[in-house]
Amino acid sequence: MATGSRAIRPRSSVWLSERKTPRRKGDQQPVGLDRLKIVAATVRLLDADGLAGFSMRRLAAELGVTAMSVYWYVDTKDHLLELALDAAMGEIVLPIEAVAPEMAPPVPLPVDAGPMDAGPAEAGPARSGAADAEVAEAGDPRSAEPRDWREQLRQLAEESRKVLVRHPWLSPLMGEFLNMGPNAMAFTNAAQAVMRNSGLPLDKVSSALALVTQFVYGFSTIEGRFAMRCREEGIVQDELLQEVMTTVKDRPDFDGTREMFAAQGDIGVEEMRDRDFTFALDIAISGIEALRDATLRAREG
Repeated sequence: MATGSRAIRPRSSVWLSERKTPRRKGDQQPVGLDRLKIVAATVRLLDADGLAGFSMRRLAAELGVTAMSVYWYVDTKDHLLELALDAAMGEIVLPIEAVAPEMAPPVPLPVDAGPMDAGPAEAGPARSGAADAEVAEAGDPRSAEPRDWREQLRQLAEESRKVLVRHPWLSPLMGEFLNMGPNAMAFTNAAQAVMRNSGLPLDKVSSALALVTQFVYGFSTIEGRFAMRCREEGIVQDELLQEVMTTVKDRPDFDGTREMFAAQGDIGVEEMRDRDFTFALDIAISGIEALRDATLRAREG
């Protein structure tokens, strides 16, 4: 397709880039700098300042180098954000039962260590942090009885929620980029493996995954943004909620909301969110089971 005389091209992706070595013609490689350090610093700055406050100049200042030194390792700011996105996704602890042996190195790779010095095409696969710890302490856990797919799915959902809340800048990036780095693909493959084990027909697996992943994405995005707003305002989440509820205590259009909060009992915001998340996830899993059984019955009869 084209608009006028200009063809519409897909956004460039670091994972599809042909650039395999960190080099810019005419430049000398900066001393003491590598892609790993750059990505780790990027994640720290994004956590502290958000997407709006992030810039290549701010990053260079954080690293104590010039902006051109950073471009020795990445072609564009977007490419760097893709690398940061995938690094953060590597924090999601995957169910050991759903991780292929070749995808789980024996040593955990935190956000500030790993194979990121290689070019994008050479970056290593994601891993399960839980898997690494278990391997180190008790041998290969794959020899033990695997957990039910429901428990594995709960782990995927809960771990994803933690990472999305920890890094509020992740949510908008997931909609901006292809999200096909090694850690993202390891998550996708693990999630597909878990859902296949549910017994769903293959043509329904992606739909069931969409239900769970979009629920987690939406829930965690709002949770993370609310927590970030409270931090920026220097107020505790419970205090902000109480302030809001006090302000609207005489408004009849909030009667239903007040009754709902009263039914929760004397608990804080975080505990209330935990309850809501767990119950909603249970509903989703129960729905998947019910529709799976109905689909199989329909196909059999």
